[in-house]
Amino acid sequence: MGFSHLLLHVLVCSLASLRGCMGSDNVPIQINDDVLGLIVFKSDLIDPSSYLSSWNEDDDSPCSWEFIECNPLSGSVSQVSLDGLGLSGKLGKGLQKLQHLKTLSLSHNNFSGDISLQLGLLSNLERLNLSHNSLSGLIPSFLDNMSSIKFLDLSQNFFSGPLPDDLFRNSLSLRYLSLAGNMFEGPIPSSLWSCASLNTLSLSNNHFSGDPDFATGIWSLERLRRLDLSHNEFSGPVPQGVSAIHNLKELQLQGNRFSGPLPVDIGLCPHLNRLDLSSNLFSGALPQSLQRLNSMNYVSLSKNMLTGEFPQWIGSLSDLEYLDLSSNALTGSIPSSIGDLKSLSYLSLSNNKLFGNIPTSMVSCTMLSVIRLRGNSFNGSIPAGLFDLGLEEVDFSHNGLIGSIPSSSSTFFSSLHTLDLSRNNLTGRIPAEMGLSSDLRYLNLSWNNLESRMPPELGYFQNLTVLDLRSSGLVGSIPADICESGSLSILQLDGNSLVGQIPEEIGNCSSLYLLSLSQNNLSGYIPKSVSRLNKLKILKLEFNELTGEIPQELGKLENLLAVNISYNKLIGRLPVGGIFPSLDQSALQGNLGICSPLLKGPCKMNVPKPLVLDPYAYGNQDGKRPRSISSPPARFHHHMFLSVSAIIAISAAIFIVFGVILISLLNVSARKRLAFMDHALESMCSSSSRSGNLATGKLVLFDSKSSPDWISNPESLLNKAAEIGQGVFGTVYKVSLGSEARMVAIKKLITSHIIQYPEDFDREVRVLGKARHPNLLSLKGYYWTPQLQLLVSEYAPNGSLQAKLHERLPSTPPLSWANRLKIVLGTAKGLAHLHHSFRPPIIHYNIKPSNILLDEKFNPKISDFGLARLLTKLDRHVISSRFQSALGYMAPELACQSLRINEKCDIYGFGVLILELVTGRRPVEYGEDNVVILNDHVRVLLEHGNALDCVDPSMGDYPEDEVLPVLKLALVCTSQIPSSRPSMAEVVQILQVIKTPVPRRMEIF
Repeated sequence: MGFSHLLLHVLVCSLASLRGCMGSDNVPIQINDDVLGLIVFKSDLIDPSSYLSSWNEDDDSPCSWEFIECNPLSGSVSQVSLDGLGLSGKLGKGLQKLQHLKTLSLSHNNFSGDISLQLGLLSNLERLNLSHNSLSGLIPSFLDNMSSIKFLDLSQNFFSGPLPDDLFRNSLSLRYLSLAGNMFEGPIPSSLWSCASLNTLSLSNNHFSGDPDFATGIWSLERLRRLDLSHNEFSGPVPQGVSAIHNLKELQLQGNRFSGPLPVDIGLCPHLNRLDLSSNLFSGALPQSLQRLNSMNYVSLSKNMLTGEFPQWIGSLSDLEYLDLSSNALTGSIPSSIGDLKSLSYLSLSNNKLFGNIPTSMVSCTMLSVIRLRGNSFNGSIPAGLFDLGLEEVDFSHNGLIGSIPSSSSTFFSSLHTLDLSRNNLTGRIPAEMGLSSDLRYLNLSWNNLESRMPPELGYFQNLTVLDLRSSGLVGSIPADICESGSLSILQLDGNSLVGQIPEEIGNCSSLYLLSLSQNNLSGYIPKSVSRLNKLKILKLEFNELTGEIPQELGKLENLLAVNISYNKLIGRLPVGGIFPSLDQSALQGNLGICSPLLKGPCKMNVPKPLVLDPYAYGNQDGKRPRSISSPPARFHHHMFLSVSAIIAISAAIFIVFGVILISLLNVSARKRLAFMDHALESMCSSSSRSGNLATGKLVLFDSKSSPDWISNPESLLNKAAEIGQGVFGTVYKVSLGSEARMVAIKKLITSHIIQYPEDFDREVRVLGKARHPNLLSLKGYYWTPQLQLLVSEYAPNGSLQAKLHERLPSTPPLSWANRLKIVLGTAKGLAHLHHSFRPPIIHYNIKPSNILLDEKFNPKISDFGLARLLTKLDRHVISSRFQSALGYMAPELACQSLRINEKCDIYGFGVLILELVTGRRPVEYGEDNVVILNDHVRVLLEHGNALDCVDPSMGDYPEDEVLPVLKLALVCTSQIPSSRPSMAEVVQILQVIKTPVPRRMEIF
């Protein structure tokens, strides 16, 4: 018995409770190796449901145990299948004893830890399934001895890092490989191309990158049936040669950055039935060979840059069930042959350049359930009979369709859940039979010329959540039972000719969070029942004929964020609670007499005239003057009246002045909050006088008078651009602009809490644009719409310090001390420029390695500086909470609202950055039993005279007389007391002294 066998034997002995390891005659008991291995394997597991209770160490053989199968001839364990049992724990060493095991399947559990090299000792293993667990770490070359492996599934775990290039060198029998849903990176191992028997390869949802070797690699796997490389970071063209894989059935390359034309021979794979190349950068026309794919049932080429005419041969794909060509630049018309697609259930051609009529032959596609033609130039009428199909979703919006909405059968309205016909030229009435749509959830008929009354049947919708009938020519009154179902969340009736009162029954809309009735002819009072809409966030009633006072009960709506009641005939006091005290002038102006210090004009109240009290009646119940007191002279009455009046006038004046000051201060923040909500939805763009011209995009380039060609569709450009990073303010893309192919970085800002007024946004961005310095990433310009804000800046080709310091591949050399000191000094100079060259100073708030970019010579360039200026003043704590993700970099005072936040916050983050550069460690590191705070760790080492023990060993040789004072400087910068930290100008001076030759250097510390 070997040492490892003996060790496992001892472990089993410790588990056995009913018998010892020796027989009654002191004769050793021979334990079956399979029993031994499985019991040790079980001892490392947590089995909450006791599924493995039948595994008994006293049994001579495990063949009767649950989830175990044995070879009937040899009696050895051949299969262990523990899928979906809720097991957790590590993959212990016990499995190595199962030398005859052929199938090991542990999927859909919660195993953790890494893959042990011991698995490689299972030389007879043919199937290994570890998918859907929590395994992590790098993948070792554990397949070296597993030459029999045919099926390998490691998908849906947390494996990371690059794969060894020789990982599959001995896996020549491999037929199925899935590594999907992990965090692998780097290139595909070249040893995989030797697996000539492979028929399924799935590497989706990872971070694999580079230009895959299609020509001599993937296309050489002639037995491949399913290839899935989707949602990775692959780039470059896909060359010809796909036709070499004669048995290919599925090809999925979506969600990468593949470019160039589609392979012209892709249609020469006769068995191909699923093709998904969406969300890439493919260009050119569709290959003619595609029409030969008679077995194709799924095609998605959306979100590319495909051009040319819509294929007239589309009807030849007779088995097609799913077709998505949306978000390209296809032209031409839809051919009538599309009616030959009898199996088609999903059709999306949205956002192309198609024109002409919707072919009537589409009515023959009887299996259609989803049809999307949004954002084209289709004209003509909607084909009669199309709405008789069992459609579930119809989106014909943003076209030029004319005619009326077709009458429909009960089949249509019983299946429909989404109908969007907005922004066309439709006329006629709204079909009353729409009320039969029990499953309808979204109805948008806005921006048409219907000139119709609202059918009362609209209130019968049981599941309708969005009803948008803006600017659709509606007349008549609002039906009282419009909220009969209570499920409506958005009701938009703006820009019509509605008359009458707002129905009291509007209070039944218990789920409503947007109520917009502006620009109609509504009259009467605002019903008090609106106060029952506890979920309401936006209320827009401007430009109507509403009268009376605003119900005071509306002040109880705690969730209300935006209100506009301007240009009505309202009078009286505003509600004292909720959003109303902080409404600005634009939300109130144009009324008869609302009482607000923000408005000029009369304040009218619906109250009776005040009573004039006789001062002599106080204390006298009968109201008569005491006869014993003579009547005072008239002059005394006059003086007393003046005194009381003066007191009242002075008190009122003081109250009004105080109110004006208070409300003005509140409006500074309220205006920003209203702006955020005003631009949250398209309907909010037309009400405010300030936002009257916000719909169009605005491009500003500081260094150029010409606009690049992406101004017409920046969102489409970003969908095809290379994403290079994400941060707390948004996502960064690498984009080539203009004919000169100039490379820039474009940051797509998050919209929440970002300034929404163009003039404010322009002013703040121009300040940042003036911050030019060799160590600052220069801001080139911006693009602005209410829904999209982009910042255009210089592109740094060498990536971020974060990548060079903490995400370095083993093949990449570490940063030298010379480069690290260059980065420290350059970053200090850039921050000093921001702090000392501007008044008020530009504060970064978020200094960390991912915001330090490097050029070709490792000169640092600070990015994202001053972006906190683009935040609204609403909720001051936004600034600190936004940077909670930068754990370890945030100055302690950022968490305390009572302290004044200034440039000392940047100096703290800069000190942490120095510590990272010197030590190569992260600011906060989590161990199994403790948490290491980097600046505390270095401070303790310095106090004990061992500071150099923390220096990054990968750096190689370094001058101690430079490193030690830099470490000391970092600790001074990370002082807990802001006033104890030096200014950035002082930091630059200190670093320049440290960098000077030793004979000239002064003693700094």
